[in-house]
Amino acid sequence: MNPERRQIELLAPARNAQVAVEAIRHGADAVYMGASHFGARAQAGNSLDDIAGVCDFAHQFNARVYATVNTIVYDHELKQVERLTHDLYQRGVDALIVQDMALLRLDLPPIALHASTQCDIRTPDKARFLEALGFSQLVLARELSLSEIDAIRQAVNVPLEAFVHGALCVCYSGRCQASQVIMGRSANRGECAQVCRLPFDLEDERGRKIMTGKHLLSLRDMNQSSHIAEMLDAGVSSFKIEGRLKDVTYVKNVVAYYRQAIDQVLNARPNCYGRSSVGTSTYTFEPCLERSFNRSFTSYFIEGHPAPTSLRMASIDTPKSLGECLGQVRQVKGRVLQLDSPTKLVNGDGLGFMGADGMFTGVRVNEVHGQDIVVNTPVRITPGTVVYRTHDKAMTDVLTRPSAERRIRVDALLELVGDQLQLTLTDERGHCVAHAIPAPSLDVARTPQDERQRSELAKLGNTIYELGQCTVPGDRFIPASLLAQLRRETVECLNRAHREAWGREERRKEQKDAPCFATHLESADNVANHLAEQLYHEHGVEQIEPAIEVQPKREAEVMVTRYCIRRELGACRRDSGSHKLPERLYLRTGSTLLSVECDCSRCEMHLRIV
Repeated sequence: MNPERRQIELLAPARNAQVAVEAIRHGADAVYMGASHFGARAQAGNSLDDIAGVCDFAHQFNARVYATVNTIVYDHELKQVERLTHDLYQRGVDALIVQDMALLRLDLPPIALHASTQCDIRTPDKARFLEALGFSQLVLARELSLSEIDAIRQAVNVPLEAFVHGALCVCYSGRCQASQVIMGRSANRGECAQVCRLPFDLEDERGRKIMTGKHLLSLRDMNQSSHIAEMLDAGVSSFKIEGRLKDVTYVKNVVAYYRQAIDQVLNARPNCYGRSSVGTSTYTFEPCLERSFNRSFTSYFIEGHPAPTSLRMASIDTPKSLGECLGQVRQVKGRVLQLDSPTKLVNGDGLGFMGADGMFTGVRVNEVHGQDIVVNTPVRITPGTVVYRTHDKAMTDVLTRPSAERRIRVDALLELVGDQLQLTLTDERGHCVAHAIPAPSLDVARTPQDERQRSELAKLGNTIYELGQCTVPGDRFIPASLLAQLRRETVECLNRAHREAWGREERRKEQKDAPCFATHLESADNVANHLAEQLYHEHGVEQIEPAIEVQPKREAEVMVTRYCIRRELGACRRDSGSHKLPERLYLRTGSTLLSVECDCSRCEMHLRIV
């Protein structure tokens, strides 16, 4: 292996052990999953025993398991977090993804730490500081462009992790206070109420409705599959799929798709990049991103800031999955409709479209007869309406069954050594083992035995291996039972060699004199305990405003975003269409009223409680 090649990682989400194992099987180089507590998805916790099982499975392929301990922590919870980190380390976890700097002042095991996306890493200064604190990998903010990623890459020497696919938070991650302020549920404690997915009325300063019941803060899903090469060149080493609440069918499909997309680039640049785990995955299906949950796609800000107005970022009509666009309605009669393009639908598929009332409507396919699609209820839909497949039954059926195998190539040398039969196995992880058993008086064969011996050694179906090159003494007759015994015992030797050789990256040392990225921290910097406060003061911070979760008052500002409603609706103040919307705008949902304030000098939008 060329030591100068940068190791590239496909990082997959896992809500539970089953999803984690399938993510690895379908090609992930690493998975991230929550423990029982203190993960930023409270509904995606896992037992220590389950996590240990995932580690055992993943490590066979040199794949890694990262545990999310990325909520902010209160003072009375610090000892519990400390115990949890030791428990996770003992179960084999390779790194912890954390947000709260208090963990760096706890008595931790020598485990690597990754800075969570909740750390809001958008600048070289913050990245340098977190590297100096001892973080081994930095999860970048989703909003960054290629040039901004490159600037951070030039400032640090640790791997950079960037989201490549999945749901988008409209606010800078870790800095959203809407759920806490409006609903009393802290996003930084794993209890986000997803305020951004609610319907809003857009109003002017007199309360007049400009738009009604639209999901103006609900972003489409990120899809950077066409930007893999550019992201690699900008400095990304870990490509992260969002979705720790997604089911196993979603993870299988998306992981398989990105495995193929990343491998295509890696194979074209073998001297620059290498894969961080081993094993080849084969699939029973053709991966397709559109056939899994999606709110339609956006490349977000990867190509620059601001994105062109023609590239919409929001899905304002519905926060639900649109799925695959099938085409437009050609004609409709009662429960029967036809589309303008040939589409393979099956009974049980779900269809969705925007109804005449402005609501996104869903129906189920009951029958398909040629071009006639019979749905389960009469539909009011006009010709020209775009129709989506919101549920793909055929794809779901495939993905709910075993749909992939992952195998490690192993080369074999079978030879006679004195009166013993010896098998040497060399695998792509770099292990080489030799094992011999007594084999006196093997007769010279009357016919060539090469094919039969290779066939016997290739019977690795109940293992993670597949036979590559194989050299055998084809001139001797070796009983099948002897070959089977030798194969089983040598494979166990190979497994044992890997277990004994497996090692984990240790936590990097903290540079005690490294200056913090700022001397004043806001409430959105999420300092919620005395140890985090202590760390920041030690690194030069003079003033710290406590996290909103430990303040008695309510914050006025609840979101800061790079996404802008004015730009999304074609009324950016920098463009000729600025007159399309009033100067002052407000969002209303239920009894909550938010002012929309655009900081055009920074190209940011601020939402404040009125």
